[in-house]
Amino acid sequence: MKRVLSIFAVLLVFVFIISITACGTSNEPVQPTQSDTDEAGATTDDTGTESLQPTTESATEGSQDYFTIGISQLIQHDALDGATEGFKDALTEELGDQVSFDYQNAQGDPNTAASIANGFVASKVDLILANATPSLQAAATATADIPILGTSITEYGVALGIDDFQGLVGGNVSGTSDLAPLDEQAGIIKEIFPDKETVGLLYCSAEANSLYQINTIQTFLEEFGYRVEVYPFTDSNDLAAITTTAVSEVEVIYVPTDNTVASNIGLIDNICRPAKIPVVTGEKGTCAVSGVATLSIDYYDLGYATGQMAVKILTGQADISEMPVEYAPNFTKMYNPEICADLGITVSDDYEPIE
Repeated sequence: MKRVLSIFAVLLVFVFIISITACGTSNEPVQPTQSDTDEAGATTDDTGTESLQPTTESATEGSQDYFTIGISQLIQHDALDGATEGFKDALTEELGDQVSFDYQNAQGDPNTAASIANGFVASKVDLILANATPSLQAAATATADIPILGTSITEYGVALGIDDFQGLVGGNVSGTSDLAPLDEQAGIIKEIFPDKETVGLLYCSAEANSLYQINTIQTFLEEFGYRVEVYPFTDSNDLAAITTTAVSEVEVIYVPTDNTVASNIGLIDNICRPAKIPVVTGEKGTCAVSGVATLSIDYYDLGYATGQMAVKILTGQADISEMPVEYAPNFTKMYNPEICADLGITVSDDYEPIE
């Protein structure tokens, strides 16, 4: 009997141990710890509503693409400076701090422009602005992949050797042109100087677009009955000698949109004004220093239009290969009051003064 009771007591103890172990195991859900919440990115409150917690992914939501633009400007003068400024303003107004600029100036040297373009390719910029013809030529030689926008380019067909150019370069190049109607430029000379007989055309022979302008305007001037003399110079070193020769042989001088002329326009004024030879120029910046009159565009506006093209390319709104070259929409007849007064020249009321 005692043996039976002992066995029964052992069984009771065993059952008691099992019941205690079972009580220590709960079917309630385990609450998440802080580290669990951080990894999961969400927790569920007492009502069963999911509340999102900050995660690495959500913290970077709204981040935007970042663009680096390489700007190659051939030389420093008012027209090109204005185009660069307008270009940058258009981009920063649209893209803000999404865009940065690597501005470099070739100081008038095409070889330096080539080195700048190659540097932009090596650093893999997102787009190149080529400000003036040699900069465009250098960039187009350096890359067929990075989008290139030209500005202050007179004629893209001449600059890039495209026969029968119809306005679309194709490939990775487009941009804006600063070409004012050359028949109207010639018309200004006829309007202000109807009694003059000879006109000299002064330009840098190293600039292909300058030669294009000279050849074109020469035809119009000859149709008006002028005798035209052409005075090419190779660089700034012989400009003074060539200009001195010109003022001794003609009654009016015309200078096109020519970067070497623009960067040395003060020298031309120092020779022409004392000799009482009026200068008609291809744009406002040179006219402000040495000219009596011009039919001009606004280079800031031209650069701004180029910047708007860049925004479309960078944001995928347009394919550069399908973007035709754009031209300045407005041309303004302007005159230099100071030089006109010095030379005793009067212009009609439809000319705006350069201030």
